Amino acid sequence: MPAYVIADVKVSDPERYKEYMALSPAAIEAAGGRFLVRGGAHEVLEGNWQPSRLVMAEFPDMAAARAFYDSAQYRAARAKRAGATEYFHMVVVQGAEPK
Repeated sequence: MPAYVIADVKVSDPERYKEYMALSPAAIEAAGGRFLVRGGAHEVLEGNWQPSRLVMAEFPDMAAARAFYDSAQYRAARAKRAGATEYFHMVVVQGAEPK
């Protein structure tokens, strides 16, 4: 069953954040994942949530998503991201059972 990593990010240092953006795709791909959303326009339809930059990646399952997050490649990317964001919220959620 697929799993999705979703992040809401407020970038405070765009130049430094570019270093993270250069490293994170390889870490996602190495764990069998792919980007579904990487920034782009968004619109709040209900509620008070005011996301800044949304990112979503799909993985084959929860184990693969966790392997991505725990990988040496992604730890290196996270180190480059340090100090580049006002906030970085990330969750992993299991996808719906296929019908």
